[in-house]
Amino acid sequence: MKMNALKLLAVIAFGTTMMYGQASRTWVSGVGDDANPCSRTAPCKTFAGAISKTAAGGEIDALDPAGFGAVTITKAITLDGGGGQVGSVLVSGTNGIVVAAGPNDVVILRNLRINGISSGLNGVQFNSGKDLNIENCYIFGFTQNGINIALNQNTAASVHVLNSVMKNNSGVGIRASNLQSPTVQVGITGSSTILDNIGIQATDHSRVVINESFIENSVTAGIQADSTASDAILTIDHSQVSFNATAANALAGGTIVTADTKYAFNTGTGLNQNGGSIFSYGTNRVHNNGASGTSTPVSQQ
Repeated sequence: MKMNALKLLAVIAFGTTMMYGQASRTWVSGVGDDANPCSRTAPCKTFAGAISKTAAGGEIDALDPAGFGAVTITKAITLDGGGGQVGSVLVSGTNGIVVAAGPNDVVILRNLRINGISSGLNGVQFNSGKDLNIENCYIFGFTQNGINIALNQNTAASVHVLNSVMKNNSGVGIRASNLQSPTVQVGITGSSTILDNIGIQATDHSRVVINESFIENSVTAGIQADSTASDAILTIDHSQVSFNATAANALAGGTIVTADTKYAFNTGTGLNQNGGSIFSYGTNRVHNNGASGTSTPVSQQ
């Protein structure tokens, strides 16, 4: 009888550990508590509090509108702010979300408002990982970059930005680089950069592809490619680049490939080939820009 009782106690203890250990789905709420197990009925208060209780590959969901704080992600996980972008991250003097995951880890950030309140550093800082997905997010008010892809790894990595807005960031809306090879692949679809210093930038060991997006009101350049490694390629297709200073800026080491895109109402040059290369395919409309309205010679392929 004593042995059976001990076994029963062991089972109960194990079950209790599992209950308060890592779950595949956890929850956060503005009225939660990080001392909770992060279940739906006893949610945590912050993403940082919930992530330690969420298994790798799992998901953290927001139950209600609230600010859930900065977080560093070191494993495969999904953060979902809920329908209507109810979940937010407000930061001052630091990065909003840092992704420092493993070489096989996939991270998804969905339905989030990430607010730098004019003093945060980068909205999303991608340091390492296999694949980062940013879906239906609004990233604004940072002193550096909205999405800063700043890898230093020799394994393949990719980033996908879908239906998101990067606005009013003092640096770049989306900036891509890797200090090592291979090239980081970045796909941007249905998204906008507005009132950033540079809208979208491809630099060392990066390949950026933009489709069906808007780049507007950039202080320096709407899109830019430049690289000390001479391997930055930015491709833009079926998009609009308007109301920027320079629309497209190809600097040393950078290549811009453009197809069926409109460059209009920019105060400076529409297409600026300044040490880099620009290749034009299909029908690109370049009109009503300042300066000459077009660039130095553009290759029509």
